[in-house]
Amino acid sequence: MAQGKAKVKRLYQVWKGSNKFLFGGRLIFGPDVASLFLSMLLIAGPATAFCIKVYSNIKHHKDGSSWYPILLVGAVLAILALTFLFLTASRDPGIVPRSSKPPEFDETLDMTTPSTEWVHGRTPHLKLPRTKDVIVNDHTVKVKYCDTCLLYRPPRASHCSICNNCVQRFDHHCPWVGQCIGLRNYRFFYLFISTSTILCLYVFVISWINILQHNDGPWGGIQQDVLSDVLIVYCFIAVWFVGGLTAFHFYLICTNQTTYENFRYRYDKKDNPYNKGMLQNIKEILFSKIPPPLNDFRATVHEEALAVVEPKSPNVEGNDDSSKEKIDIELGSRFAEENGISLPEILRNLELDEIEDDLENMEGNGRSNSADRGSTVSSMHKIDIMLDNVGTENNSINKDEKYRSDGESPFYSLEDDAKDSTSRIPEQLSTSNQIEIPSSHDSLQVQQMS
Repeated sequence: MAQGKAKVKRLYQVWKGSNKFLFGGRLIFGPDVASLFLSMLLIAGPATAFCIKVYSNIKHHKDGSSWYPILLVGAVLAILALTFLFLTASRDPGIVPRSSKPPEFDETLDMTTPSTEWVHGRTPHLKLPRTKDVIVNDHTVKVKYCDTCLLYRPPRASHCSICNNCVQRFDHHCPWVGQCIGLRNYRFFYLFISTSTILCLYVFVISWINILQHNDGPWGGIQQDVLSDVLIVYCFIAVWFVGGLTAFHFYLICTNQTTYENFRYRYDKKDNPYNKGMLQNIKEILFSKIPPPLNDFRATVHEEALAVVEPKSPNVEGNDDSSKEKIDIELGSRFAEENGISLPEILRNLELDEIEDDLENMEGNGRSNSADRGSTVSSMHKIDIMLDNVGTENNSINKDEKYRSDGESPFYSLEDDAKDSTSRIPEQLSTSNQIEIPSSHDSLQVQQMS
């Protein structure tokens, strides 16, 4: 039967991120867009109450006409705050287009990087460096490989786990806006929090004026003007929140940092490759032209064209599918960082080929062959020696005597064996405190040889 024609859809309809689109992909929101309505309510509610109070003063005061400018300024500030909030939440923050396949192996050969960690994950046959170095303003900056988007992130980009996208100049994911704050909406975010701060201060001051001008004096005004009391307390609390954010982000703008960089890289203790001086930083962030989006979410695409293409094994040097390539170096690197050692170099010194030969001999001859038992114990000794060199010195039991007395041969299997459905951590190894192996990690399994 003839295959059906490829379905043609809009990009936003097949986008793999967690975003929500409205009006045919013209507006893009985060997955927690419901928080946007709460933030709008927290602004519009007090602003409306303030305008009602001012309008009441216009009707009941003899010189009520003097309150018209106050009413106008309050209404304009409220409208601006809501507008900037909506623009922040509904714009593409700078989403990096996803790649349908990982970079070709040949493209990584010329990379200058000291990284010894290698990417496997979704592409176990592909060997890519976890990071690579790029030059930014005469400074060397590391960029990381994204396993989800299958690309090396641009400088200052990061992957948002909530929106499931890599975002240019990623600042943070704002739960009050329900959207990532990045290159294309950071300006509107700062205008939103700064306008909200001004609105809070404005309502706070005018409400105090209402109380102080009361016919019964300030104390009488506090007792009788309940609405002004509520607005004063509300604005006093809110201004610490939005005012603190405004001050903090003004500091970030002057130093050309993002919230993510400030907490992660601590540029106050080392050189910031993006800092161009306070005036240039302010001009770049607040007054430069906003770049166009990298994705046209209304563009038509074929669903088949978006399928992830798995790399072929010939891209791997020597086409070697050995156990070395199946070890998750990231697990070992975390252990190495805690002990101050270079774990990848030690792992490369393991004589894994000889261990695999011993395993194949055991599978062919069975457990009854005492020579295979000796080979297994010898292999275990080799692993134990290398792990002892890593720094996991402890009071472990003599595995040779333990295995001979129990008549069993527990063994670390360095590659996944789909045929063995009884994979588990042996009791002898689970009680040892030599090395901690997460049971949920797919890249390294502990098996008992049958």
